[in-house]
Amino acid sequence: MIALALALLTPVAPDDLFRRGGWGALVTDQRAQALGDAITIVVFQSTDASNSAQNSTRKATDVAASVDAGGFDEGGRATIGGGFAGRGEARRSERLVTRLSAVVTQVLPNGDLVISGRQRMAINGERTEVGVRGRVRVADIGPDNSILSSRIADAEIDYGGRGFVTRGSKPGLINRVFSFLGLG
Repeated sequence: MIALALALLTPVAPDDLFRRGGWGALVTDQRAQALGDAITIVVFQSTDASNSAQNSTRKATDVAASVDAGGFDEGGRATIGGGFAGRGEARRSERLVTRLSAVVTQVLPNGDLVISGRQRMAINGERTEVGVRGRVRVADIGPDNSILSSRIADAEIDYGGRGFVTRGSKPGLINRVFSFLGLG
């Protein structure tokens, strides 16, 4: 009797058992799709670039003159020449492999997601920071809620560091001054 009275006092509404957006389907993957959702970015960027140039020039000027005046015969010849040969080559190879989490910062009208994430690390006195920002299609997100950096449209991937290794890879003050003056 008491149970029946309590049951009659509890209000019941048709949406108590089912609320839209409150429950996910039982057979789908948990992929980022809404504002604030987290997503894992697998960064694998590899670049190799080289550029070389070779130039050479050669120029010669020959001037001759003679004077013949009443038994006086004098002549002269001057040759002026110069040349230049130059060669330059630049090679650069970079590779960045890491994983980091990002957050959906905007959902575009077509369903694409704008994501942004940063990761900061300090290892043996060297501080590094990786940042990724870009646009992602929901269809490109894997079943484990991750996406390759190569699948991010308008990707902005920043990588930088500070510390002993970074400082050691830059030329010193004297070398920079000589280079600025064209002496080094």
